[in-house]
Amino acid sequence: MSGIGSIMEAGVPSARSRALAVLRVRSRALAVALLPAALAVVLVAARATGRLAGEPWGTVTLVVCAVAALVLLLGGIFAAVVLRASPAVTPTVPLSEAAAPDLYRLVRDLADRMDVPPPSAIALTPDCDSWLEDRTHAAHRRGGIAGGPQSAPGAAPVLVIGSPFLWWMRVAELRAVLAPVVAGTGPSAHPDIADARGFVRGLDAAVDVGSRRGLGWIAAPARLLLTLCRTDAAEMERGVAAAASDRAQGVDYGLRIVAQEQVGLAYAGWDRLLTRVALPAWRMGRWPAHLDAGVVSALTELSRRDRLAEGFTSRLGERPACDLLEQPGVIDEATSLLAARLFHGGPAESGPDWSPVEWTAYPEEVVDRKWRAEAARLHAALDALAGPVGLPAGPTGATGPTASAGSVSPAGAGSPAPAASVAPAAAAGASGSPVPSGPSGTAGSATIEAADAAPPAVDGFAGPTLERVLGCLTGASGEGALGEALAGRLSADLAREERSAGTTGGSGKARGADAVPLFPLQPPRSGRDLLADHVTAMVCCAAVDSAGAAPGMDWLDGPVLLVGGDRRADLAPRVLCLVEDGDAEPLREWLSALGVRTEKPVRLV
Repeated sequence: MSGIGSIMEAGVPSARSRALAVLRVRSRALAVALLPAALAVVLVAARATGRLAGEPWGTVTLVVCAVAALVLLLGGIFAAVVLRASPAVTPTVPLSEAAAPDLYRLVRDLADRMDVPPPSAIALTPDCDSWLEDRTHAAHRRGGIAGGPQSAPGAAPVLVIGSPFLWWMRVAELRAVLAPVVAGTGPSAHPDIADARGFVRGLDAAVDVGSRRGLGWIAAPARLLLTLCRTDAAEMERGVAAAASDRAQGVDYGLRIVAQEQVGLAYAGWDRLLTRVALPAWRMGRWPAHLDAGVVSALTELSRRDRLAEGFTSRLGERPACDLLEQPGVIDEATSLLAARLFHGGPAESGPDWSPVEWTAYPEEVVDRKWRAEAARLHAALDALAGPVGLPAGPTGATGPTASAGSVSPAGAGSPAPAASVAPAAAAGASGSPVPSGPSGTAGSATIEAADAAPPAVDGFAGPTLERVLGCLTGASGEGALGEALAGRLSADLAREERSAGTTGGSGKARGADAVPLFPLQPPRSGRDLLADHVTAMVCCAAVDSAGAAPGMDWLDGPVLLVGGDRRADLAPRVLCLVEDGDAEPLREWLSALGVRTEKPVRLV
């Protein structure tokens, strides 16, 4: 094709020379493997012609032939592993031409304008990136990973598009962003570059196979060969990218500068949406069914807050790129489920313990349940630590009930009495399942009025009250022992729940390797952060139950507390003051202003 030749002249000579350097590594490895066999042939021929008669040449020839046979056997097995091992394939949502005919036409038009082969297929990824991916390896066809024209030998690579781009970008912007990516199909068709890429991918797959199966004699040489060709392979890819970028200069170059700004904005909003909004839902066993639609709201809100992005909202009147899809809602749901699998480790399919949630139901189905579960876990941890750590005596005593500032003594708090166990309620609340009624589940399943009559807990407080939390953490302000112990207990309980959820579903059925996130969104949280989150959840539950507040959702910050329809963003510093310094007065003043009754038991489910 003339386009390939043009690209070669523009910038791929450097990439081709690097590809040949990679292939020389392969040739040298083959030569090393064949060297004993060549030596054995020479010795056998010399013995047959009488040039090496007598001893020790007979023994030497026998030993060399044995070594050559062993090397050839091991080399053949190694080569078979490199050729047959399946290179990694990025999990994506396949997009057929029938599902997006306009998008396919746009991509083919780009390829025609740049005189390069069009991609063999299009797929979507729940990430803010786009690339070309070769799926022609024979192992992919054998394993059923790839199918259709993209898996045929010599087929052009697959174009993978970040799904957030389709919903946020306009059609012209998407076209400008995809131009340099599509231009990469030209260099990909060059035989030397394609051969070098296949060799590197085969070595990478061989390292993975050898490591997983404990075959060090396969993994070690494959890793050595990768090290020898790593620099040349990286430079080859840089040369290919430079050539593709140069080829795309004549396609919407001016618009590409504006589109790249949208790429950065999309990445920022997408990251906030995943970590602040989607992650709490995933941890509750729910996955937002329309993440891509949500990114539009999140980015619009981000544009409104960012003074540098004030003009970006005017773009929303132009045609969005998702109009290129026949059924945007169906595609959005599929990519949302894949996002949960990649970033959280959720199952690949919906089920009773892994169900979708709409944005309108998010506050009640996710936020409220999250707060209740964390409040239940907090009180279960307090119950577990009441004996060993020695919680404060609470508002009871020999001389009668006493109360902290701003609190009312719980009813029935005469003398210490055995507490109704709230651990079962906490465990059930944490998993989102119903709590059984009866003596062991009084605090979690009964109404607030019934919970008022609950006997005092082992530390003297009646039922799961906010006053209990304030009193315990305030009492520990001198040495901080209880706060540290409580933070450690919460960390251990949460880690145990996550391990259990990772191996089995709520129904007890074992989950597969989808239970491990391929790309975790956040590092493990510290014990202090967990304690602050749980105290905040308890405060929010008390505000909802006794002060008429409501759970809400912010597109960039996730779960929020609404009072009178307005978001209250001033709670976090007061909770930190309690958790880190043991000072409850700022939080008590905040609660008093809202009319929250700290002594009233809260509902845990």
